[in-house]
Amino acid sequence: MGADLSQVSILTRREIEALIAVPLIKAFIKEFGEEKTLEITKKVIESLAQESGRMLAEFVGGNSLEDLAKGLALWSQDGANESELVEITETKIATNITRCRYADMYKEHGMEKFGYLLSCGRDFAMVAGFNPQIQLTRTKTIMEGDDICDFLFEMEEKD
Repeated sequence: MGADLSQVSILTRREIEALIAVPLIKAFIKEFGEEKTLEITKKVIESLAQESGRMLAEFVGGNSLEDLAKGLALWSQDGANESELVEITETKIATNITRCRYADMYKEHGMEKFGYLLSCGRDFAMVAGFNPQIQLTRTKTIMEGDDICDFLFEMEEKD
């Protein structure tokens, strides 16, 4: 009998995961070196994120750009981020995150070095799992010290 994880905000899940994962990552870095440890960790995180994208498509009932827009609201639960919609069309969603409590949480725990890997690094793989025809472009993240995270989701044109 497992808990219903959909009742736990993604921000809370990331905090619980980080409190377990970061000490493990640090121990593996010490034992096996940083490059190899981070390479393996990135692969695992991306695999989990792809599966999360597939699950999100099931949860929202489709994998269109419109469906993705519905799903993105989950990442804002509990005030996890504040955003401004820049543009929305049939083939594009552009939004800027102006406040990121994910970044705040990693910093609060002294884990900001791993915040991008454990949270932001999921985004591209999650979108690929949701729908490989949706392309994500992002050039800035608050986690890396920028003033915004600039997300652009575009549906590839079919030939």
